[in-house]
Amino acid sequence: MGRKRTKSGKIRLAEVAELAGVSPITASRFFRNPDALSIGKRTRVESAAKELGYVPNLAARALASQRTEVIGVLIPSLTNNVFSDVLRGIYDASEGSRYSIQLSNTRYSILQEEKLLRLFLAQKPAGLIVTGIDQTPESRAMLEAADCPIVQIMEIGPDPVDMMIGFSHYDAARAAVAHLFEQGRRKIGFVGARMDPRVQRRLDGYVSAMKDAGSFEQRLVVTTATPTSVTLGGALFTDLLAAEPNLDAVFCANDDLALGVLFECRRREIAVPEQIAIVGFNDLEFMASAVPTLTSVRTNRYEMGRTAATMLIEAIDGQRPERPVLDLGFRVIERQSSLPRHSDSRPAVSGAGATNKMVALPSSHD
Repeated sequence: MGRKRTKSGKIRLAEVAELAGVSPITASRFFRNPDALSIGKRTRVESAAKELGYVPNLAARALASQRTEVIGVLIPSLTNNVFSDVLRGIYDASEGSRYSIQLSNTRYSILQEEKLLRLFLAQKPAGLIVTGIDQTPESRAMLEAADCPIVQIMEIGPDPVDMMIGFSHYDAARAAVAHLFEQGRRKIGFVGARMDPRVQRRLDGYVSAMKDAGSFEQRLVVTTATPTSVTLGGALFTDLLAAEPNLDAVFCANDDLALGVLFECRRREIAVPEQIAIVGFNDLEFMASAVPTLTSVRTNRYEMGRTAATMLIEAIDGQRPERPVLDLGFRVIERQSSLPRHSDSRPAVSGAGATNKMVALPSSHD
């Protein structure tokens, strides 16, 4: 086409502007804030950039503006369905904005999180979304010194770095145990895996509720640092039964474990809920499809991701939220697996058989 190239052969912004019939300043404005241009100019610049294969130099822009248009997201797992829902909310909220999402997987390691934070902050992100509140002192110091808005997600705590959105895992666990007591259960076990800080807080909530009722026994708790799985749920339940043969309910730290407990009950011909009640945590889709359907604590994961990204983008653009800490709460979704023993536990004719009952205890943090 005869257009001039730099020595590196890269397309220059001036070439995009020339092909689009606009000034270089207008073309530059398109890559910073497309909505600032008319639809006609926006379309011409976008088409020219695509035709020429132009890619904006984010590093150079960061040097000029002291900030990229990248939002860094640090999550502990890319395969866990819990975080898939959160990410879906983040991407839905950021779609159509000028910001792009860059993901990193901390693999549930606070040291890996610290390493990734250094990498992200060196790249001058527009903002950061960080999972949890249990950062190392070094990570905490980096976040507090960061020159960008930050949202901590998945739980709430008393000392946010900047903004925070989530719920109390402690209170949610207390509510799950309260639900089981309401159904007449007394020998309530706990099974947990991986035991990251959020799962540990669920265990703390269980222990608190059991002690308040005068029912806590250490042998009712079976945990492991092993990553969670359905198969592991059955194995942990087997250990729990060996410790307490008269068990009449199990609160599981997540839904994979709850499904494993259900399968092991079926294998042993233990009737659910007549002999054993089961409650999970997170309320993933399969909980309403199991036979019998499984009670679980519903957490607003998609809404958490969507709201976190919305709060962050608004803060980047100078609109700070009125409430920097947002508690989305939780719900105990009662299904067949935790019905009272005398109830008809056959599948409901209309479908999943969930009552969407909300069970709550006064917050111990109030």
